[in-house]
Amino acid sequence: MARFPVALIFAMLLGVLPAQAQSKLDGQFRAWLEKDLWPEASAKGVSRTTFEAAFDGVRPNAKLPDLVLPGEKPTTPKNQHQAEFNAPAKYFAEKTIGAVTSGGRARAGRLGKTLAAVEKRYGVPSEIILAIWGRESGFGAAKMPYDAFEVLGTKAWLATRKDMFRTEVIAALQLVETGVAERKAMRSSWAGALGQPQFLPTSVQKHGVDFDGDGKIDIWRSEPDTLASIGKYLADYGWERGREWGFEVVVPESVSCALEGPDQGKKISAWATLGIARANGKPFPVKEAAREGFLLMPAGRNGPAFIVSKNFYVLKEYNESDLYALFIGHAADRIAASDKNFLGKWGNVDALYRSDIAAMQRALEGQGYDVGSADGLPGFKTRRSIGAWQAKNGAAPTCFPTRKIVEALAK
Repeated sequence: MARFPVALIFAMLLGVLPAQAQSKLDGQFRAWLEKDLWPEASAKGVSRTTFEAAFDGVRPNAKLPDLVLPGEKPTTPKNQHQAEFNAPAKYFAEKTIGAVTSGGRARAGRLGKTLAAVEKRYGVPSEIILAIWGRESGFGAAKMPYDAFEVLGTKAWLATRKDMFRTEVIAALQLVETGVAERKAMRSSWAGALGQPQFLPTSVQKHGVDFDGDGKIDIWRSEPDTLASIGKYLADYGWERGREWGFEVVVPESVSCALEGPDQGKKISAWATLGIARANGKPFPVKEAAREGFLLMPAGRNGPAFIVSKNFYVLKEYNESDLYALFIGHAADRIAASDKNFLGKWGNVDALYRSDIAAMQRALEGQGYDVGSADGLPGFKTRRSIGAWQAKNGAAPTCFPTRKIVEALAK
């Protein structure tokens, strides 16, 4: 495939493509659709009529994040497109979580019978389902800004995870082919997520539920189908009926933040023996004491800490961000009980580019630390690697990236 001149690549990254370059890209996209994607779609039951209707007038969107341009190698972008991986305090802004809380409470009464039926079938608390619904689509009010086939087609052709998006675009075609969705309903987020629960197409196929009994899975207009589909999604990923998602705690300095992670679980009673206590002063529930819990410190020592259950990690199957899962759990608690915020405060964190964090991760990998992936996203493996590196170098572990750490590791 032909390479693009550097000036055109820079223009594409800015989303401003000269007409000639856009025309060239359009032609390459059309050739890929016809010669590469269509044979697979046809083999998987998609008709020519559906395929042509899906991509009629669709052009590749160079403004989408995490694309690899024709002939180029993947690079880590400077800016972070996902809110879930930016500053924690901003993600938990009261305006945002308050809207989900109040909106969830308002719907809890109106949809009480449906929610009770969903909870009975799938074991997922109604407030968890409401929190996800509110966070994902504003309870169905959010307007999806993109054509789903534009997003999924572009990403299946050019994304860093093109194999994943190829599977998704084929699934999207199958949804239209089988009548689950009309072509005009295929609007999505920048990531290709659909409908009120913001499912990727394969998730619609695997977890979609016809809960209103009209013979059709409709996550676009049916509230019962939306709520049940969210419940089934979580149940399918192993939601443990009757368990809490987690508890806010106070972690003494004697307990290292590098003990964080789903692979370093202990009985909740064992965490208590180490001096970890609930932030509200109450004891851990007796029924939870012998169950496994996991330390979560999403901002390291710069914010609230938690002991979470396996259900927290089920929430992460919906969105892999720790902050997302924490937002859902916290919003659900507020919908169910009170408007109280976390007792711990989010501290200020350095504003770092995603590319800065990726460089830090590569440096830590070079010293033998397991950061998970040098992707510029500070997940739990990166946070605890920072803590271990700090301890080794005589500093008090804080387990969160800072400008000083980035600069020290760059030397």
